Parts: sequence; C-alpha cells; structure tokens
Amino acid sequence: MQLSFRTLSTCTAVLCLLLSLLWGLAPQWLLPFWDIEFSLAAQLVARRIAVLFATFSVISYLVRNSPPCATRNALSLGFVVGCWGLAVLGFGEWLNGNVGPGILLAVGLELALGLAFFQTRRVSVELETAG
Repeated sequence: MQLSFRTLSTCTAVLCLLLSLLWGLAPQWLLPFWDIEFSLAAQLVARRIAVLFATFSVISYLVRNSPPCATRNALSLGFVVGCWGLAVLGFGEWLNGNVGPGILLAVGLELALGLAFFQTRRVSVELETAG
C-alpha cells in the first residue's frame, strides 16, 4: 500500500508525539517492556529522547503539505536512515541479549516506517523527473 507524503507525515507526527509523551511521562513503563532496568540514568536518557521525538513530530507535521523538492527528499531520506538504523541497532541488541523481545515491536515499526518513507520518496522522485 502506497501512502501519500501528506498522510505519512501526518501519521509520523502523531506517532512521534505519542512516543514523546510516553518517553517523557512514563519511561518506567517503556523500559521494562524492553527488559531494561529503570534507573536515574535511564530516566535522563528517556527525557532527552522525548524531546527528540517532539522535534520529529513538529518537523513531520509542518512539512506534510510540501511539494516534491530537495528539502522533502532530504527529510524522507533522513527518516529512512534513522528508522532503519534504529531497527538494526535494536535487533542487534536483542540478538546480544541486552534487551528483551519487546524491542522487536519497535524494530518492526521502524522497518515499516522507513520503508514507507523510502517508497514515498521514490514516487516523489519519479514524479519530479517525469515533470
């Protein structure tokens, strides 16, 4: 299924906003889901991650109406690299026994989101070169 850039960006903005709220307000729930002990250090990192997710939420929301252009292409590729990089890291940490199987939900979501941005970017580039 091919999503429009607008739909994908809007969904990404909502997802990142929810993740920002969860990481900022309830890291004690998320960390045990991945079999990671809740600590002051983990809480500090979780709050910082929350701000990054809030940033991605704002960016995704504000570019949702952008026409195919170099900036939109760069943002899409950035999301592809970020999502797939996180998926590889998460899967590697699971294989090494550093996290529990709960991480596989995040890995699957990261792979799917990266693929969606990759496909949307590919369609945008094809439209640009055809026009």
